[in-house]
Amino acid sequence: MSGEPGSGAGLGGGGGGAIRSAGGSFAKMEVAHEDQYFYNLQKQQLEKLRESMHQEISFHEEQIKRHQEAISRQKKRIEDMEKRE
Repeated sequence: MSGEPGSGAGLGGGGGGAIRSAGGSFAKMEVAHEDQYFYNLQKQQLEKLRESMHQEISFHEEQIKRHQEAISRQKKRIEDMEKRE
């Protein structure tokens, strides 16, 4: 046994099933499929995280805009009050 994933029983914390236990090209193909699955899963998770962060940025930018409008309204009210004095 060479110690590579898919080369036989006992690697990676256990047998991993009959095909993996036997080793050979089927076991190596199974390892490749698993690697591809987890790569794609991680890629999807990162994309969801990225989209979530963009949505949060948009939310905060909208909140900033609303607060700036509220500040402008209050400043105008103060100016109007000072003109009447």
